[in-house]
Amino acid sequence: MKKYDEIRIENLQIFANHGVFPEETKLGQKFLVSIIMYVDTKKAGQKDDLNLSIDYGSVSHFITRFLQEHTYKLIEAAAEHLAEELLLTFPLLKGVSVELKKPWAPVGLPLDTVSVKIERFWHQAYVALGSNIGDKKAFLDMAVEELNKMEDCKVERVSDYITTAPYGGVEQDDFLNGCVQISTLLTPEELLSALHGIEGTAHRKREVHWGPRTLDLDILLYDDLIYESENLMIPHVEMHLRDFVLEPLSQIAPWVRHPGLGKTVKELLDDLK
Repeated sequence: MKKYDEIRIENLQIFANHGVFPEETKLGQKFLVSIIMYVDTKKAGQKDDLNLSIDYGSVSHFITRFLQEHTYKLIEAAAEHLAEELLLTFPLLKGVSVELKKPWAPVGLPLDTVSVKIERFWHQAYVALGSNIGDKKAFLDMAVEELNKMEDCKVERVSDYITTAPYGGVEQDDFLNGCVQISTLLTPEELLSALHGIEGTAHRKREVHWGPRTLDLDILLYDDLIYESENLMIPHVEMHLRDFVLEPLSQIAPWVRHPGLGKTVKELLDDLK
């Protein structure tokens, strides 16, 4: 994870109505909120210009309004939704740490506070696009548009589309392939689920391995993460062997480094050629 500068708000006092018990949501109680905003403050510091940084006063008022206008049973939910709204509202935020403290937690025992603390960041991911059925370009354009419609995803760059021969030995039409760079608040598994939903919109069917498809969306890279689960492997297991992946990816991310192989996308493409 890239190291960012920090702007901190410590123990902002807010009277709000969050809690499991009816008296908590009806009568309300005091909460303390501490925020770490992960940003790049260098330009603001060099030019002494607030427009190049984040106004912590505006953020403090935003937090107060948000927690007073919404009601949650769990402080975990309040923290989660607050973190997401901060990241969606303030464009210069790269990430945020939210600590929500409940000084008067009704546990029947003496204590100072109960609190929950979370960190959430924008992540950079690269997704491969492919289609070899029907209007291929329309399917790829639709995938990019659907990604950009999602509140927690922002399309940053899109490669050219290239025509490539099918991979895997199944006789079928040529593919149209491309790559897209996105910023996302989604976890890898959440992003995978979102991509499957977009494929479903294109009536994607998984009947033949490496077979024809209306739309194929694969996560290639996600930050510098190396990740493996039952459903997902990051980096994509065969991306370094596929020119139809590396060629469009090299257009938009030639110097991004494969976290497992230690080589840039351009170097991987040169090796393959």
